[in-house]
Amino acid sequence: MLTQFPEQTMHRVRWVLTIAWLVLIASLIYDPWTAQLTAADHPWSPFRLDPNACVLVQGNCLTEQPYPLGTTIFWGAIVPAAIFILLIFGHELWRRICPLSFLSQIPRALGWQRQYKRENPQTGKVRYELAKVKADSWLGRNYASVQFAWLFVGLVGRILFFNADRLVLTLWLGGTIACAITVGYLYGGKTWCNYFCPMAPVQQVYSEPGGLLSSKAHMGEAKITQSMCRTLPTQAAEKEQSACVACQNPCIDIDSERAYWDSLPKPETTWLRYGYVGLVVGYFVYYYLYAGSWDYYFSGYWARQTDQLASLLEPGFYLGGQAINIPKLVAVPLTLGLFTLLGYGLGRGAESWIKNYSRRAAPALSPEQIRHRIFTVTTFGVFNFFFIFAGRPLIQLLPVKIQYIYELGLVSLSTLWLYKTWRRSANLYSRESLASRFRKQLFKLQLDISQFLDGRSIDDLHTNEVYVLAKVLPGFTKEKRHQAYKGVVKEALEEGYVNYASSLGVLQQMRQELGITDDEHQEVLEELGVEDPDLLNPDRQRNLENQIRLNGYRQSLERLMTLQKLQPDTPR
Repeated sequence: MLTQFPEQTMHRVRWVLTIAWLVLIASLIYDPWTAQLTAADHPWSPFRLDPNACVLVQGNCLTEQPYPLGTTIFWGAIVPAAIFILLIFGHELWRRICPLSFLSQIPRALGWQRQYKRENPQTGKVRYELAKVKADSWLGRNYASVQFAWLFVGLVGRILFFNADRLVLTLWLGGTIACAITVGYLYGGKTWCNYFCPMAPVQQVYSEPGGLLSSKAHMGEAKITQSMCRTLPTQAAEKEQSACVACQNPCIDIDSERAYWDSLPKPETTWLRYGYVGLVVGYFVYYYLYAGSWDYYFSGYWARQTDQLASLLEPGFYLGGQAINIPKLVAVPLTLGLFTLLGYGLGRGAESWIKNYSRRAAPALSPEQIRHRIFTVTTFGVFNFFFIFAGRPLIQLLPVKIQYIYELGLVSLSTLWLYKTWRRSANLYSRESLASRFRKQLFKLQLDISQFLDGRSIDDLHTNEVYVLAKVLPGFTKEKRHQAYKGVVKEALEEGYVNYASSLGVLQQMRQELGITDDEHQEVLEELGVEDPDLLNPDRQRNLENQIRLNGYRQSLERLMTLQKLQPDTPR
């Protein structure tokens, strides 16, 4: 849905959000104004402190003082808003508006990215390419662990160092921005987002296989990413064009659901999903374990505590009215680490039990589908658990009716997401993807189909309706059926969706729908092999990312040639 918004509009939105974010960071250093809104005698501010309130921490009432609002707004509004966007609107909005991602693209915008020289051994020609993380490198194999570790360190750091300390938070955010820009210089594309950003695991949990309102990339024709990896329209190109450099395969920016089904069976995905649930639960529970009650968290005092660093060596637990003499500096990583491991262990155990039960009760469900549904339920659960706490100190300042509407809205939207996502499957994704390719082939055949659609277009048809239409079309002869199937196979091979060996099995259901025999499939492969021998070459790696990258290069060359033609001739 939102992927269709013009890049020029989103570019302006990114500028506004980035400037606002930088202003907020600057306010952490200098803000002589907002503290007045928190003074107890302020006449109308909802942020004013209650002089009679007692925030209990380890049995003692804390002293409240007027405070700048920067940290409260950042943790109480901006961070929860990001989680909401990911589940409801999906990655395609988040990846187009994220200020940190935008800042990481500064080197690309200025043309300062590092390049390396590559020489063709046959022709001797030299060309310069942007550096990319190699799939077989240490980072290419372990980037998910790096991102999760950074997320873990960030949450530990929040409780210990920069929840309330504005200088330390400024240094943390400034250092993260510097890292993003540095990675943007060293590598091409969205390398920062795909391999380094600590928000990436959070994004994967909430936005895959798709947000509630996100579009389905595998059912569209546009060869352009769903992120900011695109160029603005120019005099030579009226439409937006892809700026993809294929920095990751599969890429969430191109097709988040394809990336989801590809990563579903991987061990690191199991660790991420279940470990993240434990980490989130442990993060919020620690506030209770530290203070001895929920007052400390729900008052929001943790975001304005003036002596945060002074408490590092004080007792980190307070249970049963007694302080436990384990320093907070040790207690925080210990608690979050144990909860992370506990979440992973319970998740693995529950998944194993559910799979064993499903073999008896629902043998038709594949292990892949069972895991998908478990992930769906855990995401639904952790989203609603997160919003029990996230932003709550600010939400409590609103009228009670608005609080009820807010809570009802979150539960309703997340339930709709649960309903939508529960029904997804790898098989349905495959059918939709092949049906989308088949639609394009029907367009190319220019058949008269208006009488069968009752005013609808072929794009309005459901996946099953597309195949039914092919069976009833009087002009859809065996020759045209062969031609359409050949077009589907060719496109699937070009995108790396299938290869020579797997095509027979992957496309089996489609052949049944169209009445194509296995011998006819082999005949199609032979025809394609004659037309383009490289298409069936098993040593040549093909994928959708590289196809989009090459398409972007081709469009860039066409744009340059058009610009040269538009320039007036100069005297020789």
